Amino acid sequence: MKDLKCIVFDMDGTLTQTNQLIYDSFNYIAQKYTGKTYTIPEINAMFGPPEEEALLSIVRPEQIDTVMKDYLEFYRAQHNQLARLYPGIDKILCYIKKSDKMLALFTGKGIYTANITLQEFKIDKYFDYVVTGNDVVQRKPSSEGLRKIMQHFALSPDEVLMVGDAVSDVNAAREANVKIAAVVWDSYAKEEVLQMNADFIFHDVKEFHKWLKEQFN
Repeated sequence: MKDLKCIVFDMDGTLTQTNQLIYDSFNYIAQKYTGKTYTIPEINAMFGPPEEEALLSIVRPEQIDTVMKDYLEFYRAQHNQLARLYPGIDKILCYIKKSDKMLALFTGKGIYTANITLQEFKIDKYFDYVVTGNDVVQRKPSSEGLRKIMQHFALSPDEVLMVGDAVSDVNAAREANVKIAAVVWDSYAKEEVLQMNADFIFHDVKEFHKWLKEQFN
């Protein structure tokens, strides 16, 4: 990693523990508009695109503006009760920033929820460039987001490291010929990710931080 210039982070499950917030926000909408709630596997199956597209699977298109307003109000109001920044992540982001490396975010979340989480956890200041699910045509596992980041900074693949917790993060990095650090401290697909032969694997935040320091020194 001697040529490393930019580290690209995924958000949910990598920087932030936000799954319960996502599930509760989705079921708040489902209950309010359909009288039904969904199991975690059912919600996981709907997600991938930004929230407004996922919610179209349970509400009518003409409702979506009102539904999204309700979703975002609930997401913001419940954020600090149901979500957290993994301990030590803020120190890692600060360390990378002080090391004169570029920081980018590549998440499948929609732009609105991504911005709420960045702002609520006060980590938006660290990122030089953000790519959300609303900023690409082809979402993870496509590498379009990574290619946008490389184009934005005029970087080659060997100058970039992707950090993520999901199978789609590994596949996106592979497609872009970018090194991938798989972090499995809270991955919902840990066993699958561990079988994918990622370039680097980290089981806790401290381990990852220690490795970064070794790369930068």
